[in-house]
Amino acid sequence: LTPSLPPVSPCRGYIEEKVLDFAKQNPGVVVYVSPQECRSPMMVAEYLNGAVREELIADKSVEEITQLVQKLVTQSGLEIIRIRTSIQGQWHPFTNKPSILTVQRPRAQAPQPNKA
Repeated sequence: LTPSLPPVSPCRGYIEEKVLDFAKQNPGVVVYVSPQECRSPMMVAEYLNGAVREELIADKSVEEITQLVQKLVTQSGLEIIRIRTSIQGQWHPFTNKPSILTVQRPRAQAPQPNKA
């Protein structure tokens, strides 16, 4: 937070209006407001596993900053891994077996019932 931010700045608005409510709702999260001279307001999330995420919030509204904070709280700090299904489809025990094992052919003649 830059002390020279205008009073109508969304970043300043979030800090003045929403940050106390957020801190009360999330007692396991520590919030620091650091007045520094910088070019753009920035939010830094530090996770217990040592990961650090930095997000610029200069062009965001108060509502967008609120959503960003909620997103950062629910993440673990680890990189997001996309899990995609295989293009070839799922594997099953007959995937690479000869088709003769998987195809059932109709019988040439229906079996005749035994007459006793």
